[in-house]
Amino acid sequence: MFELSTQDRQAFTLFLQDLVRTPSLSCQEKVIAERLAAEMGAVGFDEVWTDRIGNVVGRIGPGTGPRLLYNGHMDTVGVGDPAAWTRDPFGAEIENGVLYGRGSADMKGPLASLVYGAKALIDSGVKLAGDLYVVGVVQEEPCEGYAMRVLVEEEGIRPDWVVLAEPTNLQVSRGHRGRMELQVTVRGRSSHASMPELGENAIYGAARIIFSLELLADMLAEDPFLGKGTLAVTRIENTAGSKNVIPDSCTFVIDRRLTLGETEAKALAEVEGVIARENVRAEVRLAEFEYTSYAGYFCHGVEHYPAWVVPENHALVETTVRAVREVVGRRPAIGKWDFSTDGAYTMGIAGIPTVGVGPGEETQAHTADECIRLADCFTAAQIYAQLAVRLLGEG
Repeated sequence: MFELSTQDRQAFTLFLQDLVRTPSLSCQEKVIAERLAAEMGAVGFDEVWTDRIGNVVGRIGPGTGPRLLYNGHMDTVGVGDPAAWTRDPFGAEIENGVLYGRGSADMKGPLASLVYGAKALIDSGVKLAGDLYVVGVVQEEPCEGYAMRVLVEEEGIRPDWVVLAEPTNLQVSRGHRGRMELQVTVRGRSSHASMPELGENAIYGAARIIFSLELLADMLAEDPFLGKGTLAVTRIENTAGSKNVIPDSCTFVIDRRLTLGETEAKALAEVEGVIARENVRAEVRLAEFEYTSYAGYFCHGVEHYPAWVVPENHALVETTVRAVREVVGRRPAIGKWDFSTDGAYTMGIAGIPTVGVGPGEETQAHTADECIRLADCFTAAQIYAQLAVRLLGEG
């Protein structure tokens, strides 16, 4: 049931090619948002609108009863080094049933599957006993969960369940580690580089801290399901006015992945302990972000996204597994993502039961020659239609 027709597969492919050929960096999703809204209207959603931050929201259903929300983000990371690509990042080329291009797996292919899963439901004539929302969110890449917070807390759409269409290779994910971005600033004293003894080199102080952080990384907590917390220094810069000046400050960024049981306070205290042991003049703080969405909504927050897990025996997990099995003919594996998603808000903060199932390989995200199998996208559309009926019921 809900298998896409040949005509729908052709329309799906053209739609996905349009999405991939449309650059949509975070805060620059306006054109793709318009394209997504147009496709939702064309396939027959009951309502389609854009909210205050720029999320595109499509609804199918009677306007009463339980609410199921399918989540996919419209933004992508940049191309990176164009020389690393063997294909046009925005060419949406297809070879042997595989579509290539930036965002194909993360996550324009899954987003197209959500739209055509809804179309399959509409065309089948099935009347749902509750509302299905398909949402293309903005700015997931830099601040996952923020746009979902606006939808839930400011727009008033609080679903009973959330299904994230992030790539899982059609398996079921029920959680992931959290993340924090920490900034450490080391203080020194400037002098001419020809007389370094008169100054205090902030880079040397930073190096001592970084070496100790590398040792700390081996001792972080571990969870049996989510795995080990991690720590990585990902950027370093200083304020020296010239290459022949001893720098008086040096700032570096820590990407900290949090497993269950690790908190913001604990992660900060660990770094503060390293600074104290090294006796370096430095301070650590949780990084903040500021963005303005393409719709003009000002976003501000801290770079902290909690870990979350839904129990394996939760009804949402079991129903999702059953829907996948009914479509593909075998039981999917149940696992987790290594990266962070909008679930950091929906389950991690709001406590809304959340799972993930989507086409595409997680390892394709943010890579050169990113790609996705079209057959998996078509299968995902069937799964989304089947899952909506299983969760919402028929009216």
